Amino acid sequence: MINRNDSDLSIRESSNVVNENDLVVNENDLNDTQKYKHLWVQCEKCYGLNYKKFLKSKMNICEYCGYHLKMTSLDRIELLIDPGTWNPMDEDMVSLDPIEWDSSELDSSELDSGELDSDELDSGELDSNEEESYKDRIDSYQRKTGLTEAVQIGTGELNGRPVAIGVMDFHFLGGSMGSVVGEKITRLIEYANNHSLPLILVCASGGARMQEGSLSLMQMAKIASALYDYQVTKNLFYISVLTTPTTGGVTASFGMLGDVIITEPQAYIAFAGKRVIEQTLKKTVPEGSQESENLKSKGTCDFIVSRQFLKLTLDMIFDMHFFRNRK
Repeated sequence: MINRNDSDLSIRESSNVVNENDLVVNENDLNDTQKYKHLWVQCEKCYGLNYKKFLKSKMNICEYCGYHLKMTSLDRIELLIDPGTWNPMDEDMVSLDPIEWDSSELDSSELDSGELDSDELDSGELDSNEEESYKDRIDSYQRKTGLTEAVQIGTGELNGRPVAIGVMDFHFLGGSMGSVVGEKITRLIEYANNHSLPLILVCASGGARMQEGSLSLMQMAKIASALYDYQVTKNLFYISVLTTPTTGGVTASFGMLGDVIITEPQAYIAFAGKRVIEQTLKKTVPEGSQESENLKSKGTCDFIVSRQFLKLTLDMIFDMHFFRNRK
């Protein structure tokens, strides 16, 4: 006769053995995932793992949920500009240290008081562990990205039509807007003004660069002034493309000044980040309220365009604009 208690005990013991074995397997899987993490990019929305080798060919769109992951400025230019027509401008302009930034004078709470949420700080200009000098950080990002600054500007052809285009890169100090970024964008606008070229600015930024203090904030007025001359005085055409994330001073200035404003699906667009708003107002920001779909319903942008159709959409808008002006 089998004792029920003994039977239950043996079942529990065998169950424990199985669970322990499963735990070992899971730990091994985790180790393998860490070992090969350089091969994958994790989606920020669904946390699915996208194989890097194929991600570029898919325009950095998650194969599981369709979320538009961040792109480098080089990939953006390749996506929008006809092959062999890209002519970069002012590539030799680099940031100095105009206010002799010293992060040791700030406490961690001041370093964290920026416009981006905590999950975006890893790639942005705000880092609570910031110890190296501003110049060292610039040098580090230049080596890491191969860029001299957080924006690339130049001219090229979009389906055979000459355009002036500026593309911000979030991988360089969070696409933050310092003196050089503001100067490069202003020079691009002035060049487009002088040569009567249509203008495209692709935005991806955490806002003004705090390491340059008020000098970074002055870039908002400088760029807006150049756009006024371009759009109102010369009656030329500017399209703003907002991608994830576009926040702070970029949203508060040229990001929202386009004759046509285009956003990507589920793009995070805001002036102040969710965390900052909640800490300041002591109110919860509704989920999705700072995404492009909600903003379009409020009239903040004109179109939400998936990345694979962006070049075609830009071409169609230019066709309609220039056709109207010819009539």
